[in-house]
Amino acid sequence: VPWREDDYVLQPISPYASTKVSCELMGHAYSHLYGIRFLSLRFFTVYGPRQRPDLAINKFTRLIELGEPIPVFGDGSTRRDYTYVDDIVKGVVGALNYAGSNFEVLNFGNDQTVTLSEMIETIETVVGKKAIIDRQPQQPGDVPQTWADVSKAGKLVNYTASTSFQDGVAQFYNWWRASKV
Repeated sequence: VPWREDDYVLQPISPYASTKVSCELMGHAYSHLYGIRFLSLRFFTVYGPRQRPDLAINKFTRLIELGEPIPVFGDGSTRRDYTYVDDIVKGVVGALNYAGSNFEVLNFGNDQTVTLSEMIETIETVVGKKAIIDRQPQQPGDVPQTWADVSKAGKLVNYTASTSFQDGVAQFYNWWRASKV
């Protein structure tokens, strides 16, 4: 880590990862055979307004607010490259305007990691309540860390993430509270 677009990825450890790699390979084949422009955009742990309710930040926010236990898989040391949705959208717009080649794989992340424990502490701070932790065993197929090297996306489509994790969680929480009304 950080993961680069040209890292070897042909030994995925989950069906989810397998489908992502398969899509990139199929896109490369079609680009090569038929001249189709294909950009594979790798999003790293996107969060923000309208996030699915089953994903951690949304789910934990709701459960902490309600005073209910949150399921925490493992010891809290897993790390994710959380990326705020507005930063992802800027990257997608940049990719739409890219015409430098017919095939590229681009990482869109925040280029830094946050542990699961740090994520919970951030939500606690923003919500103003302590979490009740329900420790669970580590989930099979869960990687210990994701972290995007975004230098290629920076060069090709002028991508850069500018939203801090604390600010992004606060913006999510403000949206979430307003959407409950």
